[in-house]
Amino acid sequence: MKKFLLLIAVAIAGSFGAQAKDQYVRDVNYLPQTAKTFIGQHFKGSDISVIKLDKTLGKVTEYEVIMQDGTEISFDRNGNWDNVEMPVKKSVPKAIVPAQIASYVAKNYPNQRIVSIDKDRSGYEIELQSGVDLKFNKAGQFKRIDD
Repeated sequence: MKKFLLLIAVAIAGSFGAQAKDQYVRDVNYLPQTAKTFIGQHFKGSDISVIKLDKTLGKVTEYEVIMQDGTEISFDRNGNWDNVEMPVKKSVPKAIVPAQIASYVAKNYPNQRIVSIDKDRSGYEIELQSGVDLKFNKAGQFKRIDD
């Protein structure tokens, strides 16, 4: 009986895995309007190399956009950005970094560029060109250096 239940569990898990197939496209029309607007405002003149549609049970849960210059942008299912990673020698667009965070970095880490910003429910995590990761709350107040 245990073997039978294990076999059923493996079959069910396999069917879910088969339905979570990712899709790769280049057509910007696969993105929600919010994501298209964000790219148009902050990455003008940059061409999209590939868009990965992360799917679970046949529905898109996340969009990952890779630009030809190496910039990577992640969007949630509604097209709201949640992560931006820049290639070497480029900085995250200033317009997407909350003012309080930008001010903190300018004061405490002069001559350091922000190369990555990650936004989640608890706040922001940024990475500086030196590799230092800083955590901030939703209001942009510094919390800690992250290892």
